[in-house]
Amino acid sequence: MTATGEACESNKLNCADIVAKSYEYALFDDIHLALPQPDDGQGETFYTRGQFKYFHYGCDGTNDAGWGCGYRTLQTAISWIINKRSGNEAEHQPYVPSILEIQRMLVNIGDKPKRFIGSRDWIGTLEECYVIDAMFELPCKIVNVPQLNDEQVIAQISSYFKEYAGFIAMGGLSDTASKGIAGIKLGTTGVYLLIVDPHYTGVPSERQQVFDQSYVRWMHVKEFPAGAYNLCFILQK
Repeated sequence: MTATGEACESNKLNCADIVAKSYEYALFDDIHLALPQPDDGQGETFYTRGQFKYFHYGCDGTNDAGWGCGYRTLQTAISWIINKRSGNEAEHQPYVPSILEIQRMLVNIGDKPKRFIGSRDWIGTLEECYVIDAMFELPCKIVNVPQLNDEQVIAQISSYFKEYAGFIAMGGLSDTASKGIAGIKLGTTGVYLLIVDPHYTGVPSERQQVFDQSYVRWMHVKEFPAGAYNLCFILQK
């Protein structure tokens, strides 16, 4: 078997146990696009291009409040990748994995011990990168940054959205709450990041509930807690 064949076979094995899901309520699509821009729309704005679903605590019936945010950010990212790849390869695309399926995958690839399956152990940007690579053979770029309001970091995020219009998973050393970045605003009063935060609990009946509780929000880069962050740039065009 060729190296390409082995990679494809490995991908099939990793996705073999990911089954179709039926959720108790419809997950929001592209929730970030309904959020008004800061600075009254002045300046340049770049968004994640392509559809994704908003996964959050408990959205599939699993009570993961307090420990599942990394899994939910990963699920949101995977839903985006699947939609980006739909079309000619649609019949080959997997489903979004559950938390348990993600745990099994991390054990199967040798990243976690067997006791990890069924646990409440957190995952971060590195594990998210492993799962994306295992499912899609898609590279991600992990970048550790000392703080988000650094000019070079802002330039890197801006360049990524201009080139890939993608989705960034993030987590910090002091700010350990996993979240996604689905846009950047280069406004007249500074730089804002569009945050997709999976810590919402409950069943939202409309997008405004999520906005009102600031789970999907624009954040000025100076609002983020000081300290290092890991950013996972998903290199899907």
